[in-house]
Amino acid sequence: MTNDQLLDRRNFYINGAWVAPTIANDFLVIDPSTEDACAVISLGDEADTNAAVAAAKAAFPSWSVTSKEDRIALLEKFLDVYKSRSDEMAQAISMEMGAPMSLASTGQVGAGAGHTKSIIRALKAFEFERPLGPHAPDNTILYEPIGVAALITPWNWPMNQVALKVVPALGVGCTMVLKPSEVAPLSSALFAEMMDEAGFPPGVFNLVNGDGPGVGSQLSGHPDVDMVSFTGSTRAGVAITKNAADSVKRVALELGGKGANIIFADADEKAVVRGVRQCFNNSGQSCNAPTRMLVERSRYDEAVATAQEVAEKTAVDIAAKEGRHIGPVVSELQWDKIQALIARGEEEGARLLAGGTGRPEGLDAGYFVKPTVFADVTPDMTISREEIFGPVLSMTPFDTEEEAVALANDTAYGLANYVQTTDRERARRVARQLRSGVVEMNGLPRGAGAPFGGYGQSGNGREGGEWGIEEFLEVKVVSGWNSAE
Repeated sequence: MTNDQLLDRRNFYINGAWVAPTIANDFLVIDPSTEDACAVISLGDEADTNAAVAAAKAAFPSWSVTSKEDRIALLEKFLDVYKSRSDEMAQAISMEMGAPMSLASTGQVGAGAGHTKSIIRALKAFEFERPLGPHAPDNTILYEPIGVAALITPWNWPMNQVALKVVPALGVGCTMVLKPSEVAPLSSALFAEMMDEAGFPPGVFNLVNGDGPGVGSQLSGHPDVDMVSFTGSTRAGVAITKNAADSVKRVALELGGKGANIIFADADEKAVVRGVRQCFNNSGQSCNAPTRMLVERSRYDEAVATAQEVAEKTAVDIAAKEGRHIGPVVSELQWDKIQALIARGEEEGARLLAGGTGRPEGLDAGYFVKPTVFADVTPDMTISREEIFGPVLSMTPFDTEEEAVALANDTAYGLANYVQTTDRERARRVARQLRSGVVEMNGLPRGAGAPFGGYGQSGNGREGGEWGIEEFLEVKVVSGWNSAE
C-alpha cells in the first residue's frame, strides 16, 4: 500500500483551521494487529510548533476572560459531538493502538466521555473568586488560568489522557497546544475535529503531531508556553522537566508505576482472578496496573494455581474482533522490550507459570504477547522493579502485614496500590501506609472525579475533578477587595 492509499492525517489543527506542515515529514502509523501501515501523519517542524504556540498566545487574552458559563456551554456541546461520533472514535483507537473493539468502544471511548462529564460537574461547583476568610474580610482569592498549556499525551489510553488535560484547561480559560503520541495520533485528530465542530474560538485549541525529541522538546522549552502537562514514561518526564527548567514553567507529570496488589488470607475468593485480569487489561499497558501480586503465604500456593489458570484461559487475538480477548501491544519497540524483560525474569530465577517469550500460538504477525505469570519473584529481580507495560504478572509471598507493606513500598514508583482483605481496620491501616496516590480496596474502583497521580517517580500533580482543574490555575490574593469606594 502506498502512502497515497493510507488514511491521510498529515495536516495540523492550528488557529481554527487544518493546515499543511511547513516541511513534509511523513510518518507511518502502524496497526499493531497486522504490522501494516494504516495511516500517514506528519511530524511537525519548529515552525509548526511556533505557529501553534503563537495562535494559543494570541487567543489567550480574550478566552481567559470568558465566563465560566460560556466555557461550560461549549464543553457540553463538545460532549454531545463526542458521544455522537463514539463509533468512529472506537475504530480509530482500536486501529492505532490495538485495543479490542469491545474495550475500545467501552473503556477507551468511555473514559473520554466520563472525564469530560465529571470535569464539567466540578467546574460548575468551582468558585474562581472566594474570600480568604472571616479573619481577613478585605482579602479575596482569585483563581486565574495559567496561560498557554502544552499538553503531551501517550498512546495507551488516548482519550482518557486527552480529556483529562484538554477539558480542565479549556474549562478554566487556558489556551493550548496538544501533541498526542505519534504512535497513536488518529484519535486525537478526530478529537480536534470535534473541538472544531463544537465551535471553540480559533487558537484556543491547537494540535501538532510530532515526536518527543522534536515537537515535544520544542513545546517544553518554549518561552511562550506557561505550563507543560505530560503523561508518559518516567525517563521522558525527567527530560521534559530539565528542558522546562530554563523558563521556570509549571510541569505536571503523570508517569510510570509498579502497582502492588496485596492479597491477605481473608480476601474474598475472587481476589486473585480479579487481580490477574486487571493486570492483563489493555494488554498490560496501564501505568496503574497491579503488576506485583503479593499473597499471604497460607493462600500463596492456591493463588499461584489460580493465576496460572486465568493466564492460560486469557485469549489473545486481533483488535478488530469482538470478544473478551486482549489485543496486541502497541509497537515493535514495546514488544521487543517486553520479550527482553520476560527472558530476564527466567534468567534471574523466577518460576514461569504461564506464557513466556514469543507470540501466542496461531498469531504469526502482530505485536502479540503471551499472558505471562511468574511466581517466587524476589524484590531484587528486574521484573519486580522495572515497569514492563505488558501482560506480565509477578507473584511474591509474604508472612506479615508489615512485610507486605514494606514489599509494596519497595519501589521508586508510587502511582497505585491495591489491598484485598475483609478486615476493615486492617484495610484502612494498610492504605494509610502505602506510598501511592491511589489505593483501591477489594475491587472497588475510584469514583468519578477522584484525583489521579502519584508519589515519587510516578510524577507530581493530580488529574481529575477539582484537583485536575487546579493544575491549570494560578492563585492570586488581592487585599482591599471590599474597601475601595
